[in-house]
Amino acid sequence: MDEVDFRPDGQPSLTCAPAHGFGHCNCGGAASAANAANAANAAKAPASRPTSRRLFTRLLGAAGGLALVPAWAREGVDVGKESWATRLVSAEQVETAGQQQYAAMMKEAQQKRVLAPTNDPQVQRLRFIAQRIIPLTGTWNRRADQWRWEVNLLMTAEVNAFCMPGGKIAFYDGILRKLQLSDDEVAMVMGHEIAHALREHARERMGKSAATNIGADLLSSVLGLGDMGRAAMGIGGQLLKLRFSREDESEADLVGMELAARAGYNPEAGISLWEKMAKASQGAPPQFMSTHPSGPTRIEDIRRNLPKVEGLYQRAERPSQRFSPPQGSAQNR
Repeated sequence: MDEVDFRPDGQPSLTCAPAHGFGHCNCGGAASAANAANAANAAKAPASRPTSRRLFTRLLGAAGGLALVPAWAREGVDVGKESWATRLVSAEQVETAGQQQYAAMMKEAQQKRVLAPTNDPQVQRLRFIAQRIIPLTGTWNRRADQWRWEVNLLMTAEVNAFCMPGGKIAFYDGILRKLQLSDDEVAMVMGHEIAHALREHARERMGKSAATNIGADLLSSVLGLGDMGRAAMGIGGQLLKLRFSREDESEADLVGMELAARAGYNPEAGISLWEKMAKASQGAPPQFMSTHPSGPTRIEDIRRNLPKVEGLYQRAERPSQRFSPPQGSAQNR
């Protein structure tokens, strides 16, 4: 399992992850050479170069000390300010819990032989796309510059993907294979999931849950019916069970679309992506769509906001490498 780290010059590079309970590092010759090539390609992308927007927002952050950059300071989409509920839960706690749960998941996947190796073509693909997006994330959340990003592929048939707090990304083979996603569509999915982490939606959901529990416990205490014990939360166990609100999902769509556009991926792919999702959802919806707004609604939202990011896409340097989706049927494991 690899992590995307940053060299002193600010460029991304893949490095071996610290021990998370795995028996050994699988970063061998061919894989290391491929990772180095991907890092070199990523270094050519404009995302890794400081921009006036990035410098400006860093100055704003230094002056205000806020975790999230104000919406008015950004070119592109406008999704509002940080939720009050994030202040009720520590960012460090949520990110640490995310790292621990992700490590446990990857360890289990490796034991079950469903963790794709570093030299898998689709792993190479996901990490290449991630290396174009990751340098852009700090302008949405300054903590992201210190996250130890990881990108992995699970060889199971689920149509799903996620990004844990702290930059821990996983795609399932099913979403790539069943939907035959193009690179632009993969970038939209990845941007969407990264946006959840950048906008701290998991922390927000937990904060609101904590506020509800604290309120109930205060009432119980007044009535002599209980104590404050229920206010303590098992953060780690909640991360994969959280259901984001419709507003969170719409926000992630827009932020993800901007990230993809800035990274040189066509934001119009959001339309074809959700058309594919809608077709795949006939009958039982894929897990990825279980908490999301309806396809027609989000496609209309994407169409309406495309003018805000089309200029960013036109100015962005195009990816130096393109990949094909995997062939054959998704594995059912």
